[in-house]
Amino acid sequence: MKIVRMVCVLVISLASHTLWAGSNAGGEAQFSPDEISRFAKQVEKYAASQGARAFIIGRVGRPPKELPKGVEFTHTAVAIYSTINLPDGTLAKGYAIHNLYQTAHKKDLSELVTDYPVDFFWNAHQLRAGIIIPDANLQQRLVEAYAKGVQHEVHVPHYSVLANPYNADFQNCTEHTLDVINAAIYQTTNYEQLKANTKAHFAAQPMKINSMKLLVGSMVMEDVKTSDQSSKLVTATMGSIGYYLAANQLLAQAIIVEQDGQLTPMTYNNQALLASN
Repeated sequence: MKIVRMVCVLVISLASHTLWAGSNAGGEAQFSPDEISRFAKQVEKYAASQGARAFIIGRVGRPPKELPKGVEFTHTAVAIYSTINLPDGTLAKGYAIHNLYQTAHKKDLSELVTDYPVDFFWNAHQLRAGIIIPDANLQQRLVEAYAKGVQHEVHVPHYSVLANPYNADFQNCTEHTLDVINAAIYQTTNYEQLKANTKAHFAAQPMKINSMKLLVGSMVMEDVKTSDQSSKLVTATMGSIGYYLAANQLLAQAIIVEQDGQLTPMTYNNQALLASN
């Protein structure tokens, strides 16, 4: 009985510290519909005011106190300025958000889902958005990539919250976003080549998680996998994507939009991410 209790404690603790990467559609709203709608419009207006045709967007999908060091956003996707069909049949311009979400029936599998800002922030635990705007050339390449369906060609349906971005065994939402970005940069969907380029040029975020917790979690939680990792646990984060674009002169802006309208620079390893071009 003592061992069972210890295992339960480890699993609960692991859930608190690794499911930050969980990527789910829908869920219970933490704020009123009006608050969510206002914030979603605020984010859209800000991106539009910057002339963004394509940008990377992040949300806080778990209580902030549960996020491990180096992680500010739990879900990452790409927003593309698009023509949207409204429920009444009319057309409008706005941002369509291209996500990788875990499937509802099996947490170790994922699917690609397009939704919109209100949907995106519906289950956020904090009305706080990360916005990474690439330079104009990469924005155009991302628009073209999604028009061609590149996101489907680089989708790996086997999901892990701690997917290693340097190999093709598993994928989470942030790694999928990175894969689409690299497909746009290198103009290829050859996955072996994309992973080689990632390993050569992308600095993944190291993660420090108790080895016993990780072992127990990988045995009892279907979306926690470690077989793709080496001795050093790493994954992709929104901050590491921002740093990657900045380091390669592909970043126009990396900013955090707060509910009260405050704007602060996004950081990576405690350093502000500033445009390099």
